[in-house]
Amino acid sequence: MTFVQAAPLADVPDGGALAVEVDGQEIALVRDGDDVYAIRDECSHASIPLSEGDVEGCEIECWLHGSRFDVRTGKPLNYPATEAVPTYSTQIEGDTVMVDLSTPRS
Repeated sequence: MTFVQAAPLADVPDGGALAVEVDGQEIALVRDGDDVYAIRDECSHASIPLSEGDVEGCEIECWLHGSRFDVRTGKPLNYPATEAVPTYSTQIEGDTVMVDLSTPRS
């Protein structure tokens, strides 16, 4: 695994999302308490930034059509989305969120 710096942990709102660009890829960092998840910042249904949607626990909602995704797996939880969104491993080093883009999961 190759982890790269994504953002300061303090910038990722608890119960919210932060849009970041990591090595040229748009990523949404989602925080649920002490856990931070990384998911591609694009709805698989309508190419809308997921980081602009609502977060509830480990779910993020696309604001345009209401598709919800599990940020741990990227799997859609309801229609109209039917395809998963890639997710990435994260770790916290000190006060920094690190993301591994080398092995996306979906």
